[in-house]
Order: sequence, then structure tokens, then C-alpha cells
Amino acid sequence: MFCDRCGENAAAGDHAACAAARELEPPRFCPQCRRRMKVQVVPTGWRASCVEHGTRTA
Repeated sequence: MFCDRCGENAAAGDHAACAAARELEPPRFCPQCRRRMKVQVVPTGWRASCVEHGTRTA
């Protein structure tokens, strides 16, 4: 598993800053394959798409 904000290994290092930032912004990397996702921000939330693993929304 990978950090969906910085793309690094989620088990390695401290991702407290990433977790804090993720409360306000959408994910940038797919947590399963580390690919950069296409992100669309709308007034009601966001949509992030990974070519391999599909779409995540909030």
C-alpha cells in the first residue's frame, strides 16, 4: 500500500503531514499501484481516477 498524497510506501516513514493535508485536499496517487491519478475537484467534493483501479469520490 502507498500513501495517496505523496506516493511513497505507507508503512515507511511518517505520514502525519500527509494525513493532515488529506483532510483538505483530494488524493494524488493510487494507494494500490502508486500511479498518479487524474483528479477533478468540484464544489461538492472530488473525483480521482486511476487507470488500473477505477474511480474514488468524496
